[in-house]
Amino acid sequence: MSAFHDDDMLVCRCEEVTVGEIKEAIRQGARDVTGIKRRTRAGMGLCQGRTCERLVQQILRQELGTVPEEIGASTPRPPVRPITFGTLAGGDSE
Repeated sequence: MSAFHDDDMLVCRCEEVTVGEIKEAIRQGARDVTGIKRRTRAGMGLCQGRTCERLVQQILRQELGTVPEEIGASTPRPPVRPITFGTLAGGDSE
């Protein structure tokens, strides 16, 4: 039985991407984490995939019947956090 049987379950909380959307991206040709990211934005939110990447990998392995080495990981990005225009302009940080 599929571990991800509920297509409405959120996988990426930052971008609100569901299991169903990831499965659809796979049906459309995504074969790795980067392909899923490009089609759904999963992993592109504030956490940069630290929360959802493993789940995306599991869904890929389950749907494609592959081993972890064939799936790979997404391209690492430095942590980011929102800042105000005032901070950028050298004003108050709050």
